[in-house]
Parts: sequence; structure tokens; C-alpha cells
Amino acid sequence: MSEISDNKVIVTEDVTKEYSSNGVPVQAVRGVDLTIARGEFTAIVGPSGSGKTTFLNLISGLDNVSSGKVWLNGRPLSEMSGGELSDFRRDNIGFIFQAYNLIPVLSVEENVEYIMLLQGKSPDERRAKVNSILADMGLEGYENRKPPQLSGGQQQRVAVARAIVSEPAIVLADEPTANLDSQTAVELIEMMRRLNETRGITFLFSTHDARVMERARRLVVLRDGRIDRDEVRQ
Repeated sequence: MSEISDNKVIVTEDVTKEYSSNGVPVQAVRGVDLTIARGEFTAIVGPSGSGKTTFLNLISGLDNVSSGKVWLNGRPLSEMSGGELSDFRRDNIGFIFQAYNLIPVLSVEENVEYIMLLQGKSPDERRAKVNSILADMGLEGYENRKPPQLSGGQQQRVAVARAIVSEPAIVLADEPTANLDSQTAVELIEMMRRLNETRGITFLFSTHDARVMERARRLVVLRDGRIDRDEVRQ
């Protein structure tokens, strides 16, 4: 594949991942072809052990494929050095984890602006973008609080704000609702859907949460490391 369309954020071609467990080879991902276009709101779903988290790690470059190729924003990940890949990932992917992964000694504002600080953005640009996204996330007035002073739902909103504030090509969310109660989870998913619609942010989830599945516009079902079903919804 020599050319990747500008509209395609993620492209995988015959991607596999094999691990060794006590000397026995285990295929976690088996020949997956997938394209994620700009502006999608897609969930990769499947039972535990289906390979969905492993696959998310492969397309983000957090783990290396055993065979096959991954393109992110038109660039083949396999052709980048470790440092180049790290910088490219920083500038093109926003991450949301189930454990929030906020820095506890930093304020909400400092957590959200952290990636932009690494990118060398000016203080004025950082402040403007942080203020805008915190307003969108319903977190005005929380700028100076530390993560331990927030509820789980508020912490995950901060994590979403941090993931999207630098306007990455795609946001990868690994089980983002796993630690939230039902009402808080629904509110968070609806908020991400609104961000998808109003800001055009591309979201790709790895989840087994029915609440996320119900609201996704596309479901990619993995079973035993292969795509079992790929369903686009209206």
C-alpha cells in the first residue's frame, strides 16, 4: 500500500501479534485489516481475551506487530525510530485509560496542559485551549484542584480534556467507563459523542461496556484475535 488517503487516520494491513506463554506461542491478534476514517466514533468490542486491548496497543505503537503494517495519519509506524515514534504518538494520539492516569501532584489545569507543554506551545495558547476545553467538559472552577480532590467521573473528564486539548488525529480510549457508576458513565459517553459531533474528534474505544456499544456509530467485534463482525450504524 503506497499511499494512504488523508481521510484515513488508522489503517492496518494483515496485522498479527504473537506472544510466548511458557514457551508456547499464543496468537493474540490474527491478520486484522481495519481502516478508521477521520470523524468516526467506533468501538472495538469482544469478550476478555479477544485481543482488543492488544490491538489498540499495536495501532498506537505502544507495542510492536509481529507481522503486518500499521499506518497512523498516513505514516507507517514500522519505519520510525523509537524517539520519532514517541514524538509522533505524542502529537497525533490522545489516550484515555480506565485508571485515569492523572498526575496527582498537578492541578487540573496543569494535567490538561501537560502534553502541550511537551509540544512547546506558548503559555497563552495553552491557557486559551485549556480554558476552552474545561468549559466544554463542565469543569470550570476546578482548574486549581488536584486529582485526589475530584470524584472518579470528574477525574475521567479531566483525562478526556487532556486527551483532546492538543487536537490529535485520534483519541484511543481503553475501557474508559470501567471504573464509573452507570449514570456517570452514560454522561461521559454522551459528552464524548458531543465532542465528536461538534469538534469532529475521532474516537476509537476498546470496551465491553454495553453503554458504549449502544452509542457507538460503528462496532468492530473481535473474537479470538480476528474481526468477527464490522457493523456501521446510522
